[in-house]
Amino acid sequence: MQNISSYDFKGKRAIVRVDFNVPLDENFKITDDTRIRAAIPTLKKVLEKGGSLIIMSHLGRPKGVDNKFSLKHIIYRVEELLGVKVQFADDCMKAGAQAAALKPGEVLLLENLRFYAEEEGKPRGLAADATDEEKKAAKAVVKASQKEFVKTLASYADCYINDAFGTAHRAHASTALIASYFPNDKMFGYVMEGEIAAIDKVLGNPARPLTAIIGGAKVSSKIGIIEHLLDLVDNLIIGGGMVYTFKKAQGGKIGNSLCEDDQQEVALNILAKAKEKGVNVVLSDVVVAADAFANDAKTVICPSDNIPDGFEGMDAAPESIEAAKKIIMASKTILWNGPVGVFEMPNFAVGTNAIAEALKEATDNGAFTLVGGGDSVAAVTQMGYADKVSYVSTGGGAMLEYLEGKVLPGIAAIRE
Repeated sequence: MQNISSYDFKGKRAIVRVDFNVPLDENFKITDDTRIRAAIPTLKKVLEKGGSLIIMSHLGRPKGVDNKFSLKHIIYRVEELLGVKVQFADDCMKAGAQAAALKPGEVLLLENLRFYAEEEGKPRGLAADATDEEKKAAKAVVKASQKEFVKTLASYADCYINDAFGTAHRAHASTALIASYFPNDKMFGYVMEGEIAAIDKVLGNPARPLTAIIGGAKVSSKIGIIEHLLDLVDNLIIGGGMVYTFKKAQGGKIGNSLCEDDQQEVALNILAKAKEKGVNVVLSDVVVAADAFANDAKTVICPSDNIPDGFEGMDAAPESIEAAKKIIMASKTILWNGPVGVFEMPNFAVGTNAIAEALKEATDNGAFTLVGGGDSVAAVTQMGYADKVSYVSTGGGAMLEYLEGKVLPGIAAIRE
């Protein structure tokens, strides 16, 4: 495994897997270029050290060639940020001549990798009533052709860089399989390095107390993370819709609040394990409840285990926010994943925004703060705190699986 900062790129072609899966409007204009901007330091490093670039990515979930998902739509922004002209290969499998002709300082962007089923290794076009044997046969065909797909991509370059943390949890051709063709010339880009270092700082040997704030709607989607964190954290603050499953499991009255009845036993087991391990679990004991799932609904502040009939929990109330802030300000390492209220509605984003502000203050006081997850990231970004916390992860599913202690194929492929 090489290091991007010390690797000699002079005269070499580097094929770089980035995550340019950015949102586009109806006119194919980028509405959020965060992922492109994040990859620029890695791409510039190759050019500055005398190399040429072959950039590859996916965009959306196409079922074949589809202009709506063409990476040609983002060329203008890549050129603006990189400061050089970007050539385009309109078929990622037919870019050999263009790649071979690249001179130092030149850049080639490959068309969407997912236009080919081989990128994900999943068959397409199967009939809804396909038998298990037909599915198995179709998968075998794709897997066989996937080898040639990977081999072709690898033939374009002299070295490989994976800088797409957001796809590191997928064993796809461009994130995991291609690395084997560069046994001595593979490395992480700066995005990957930063993400891994930040999460390892929490999961490895963190400064204590270590507090995790886990929010969101469903216990079922966060079980793996919570159970893994119980072996690591000192404090576990649980917020959002998950709270009501815990409260109902404990015999509370939750009105019309979101609840996963089939997860009540899981919730009780989590509380029991936490007690056994000495982890301080904090649930939002006081909440803002509403008589409808709407921003302008009538609200009341009440205990989360005694919500009136016809009302549902929508946000953490001031008393719960203050309890959480007290723990946050006493912590040295803080992980935040998931909102503590219905963040998409302004009237019920108060708790989530307060957590964002508390993390900013904790960071100012010397704590290490890691924020990950769509709404959590949105909260710190909207409040102008994205650069006021220690690290903001945009890894999404990859971050969640890493926090669960899983081995991510995209990371393992570089480290092997």
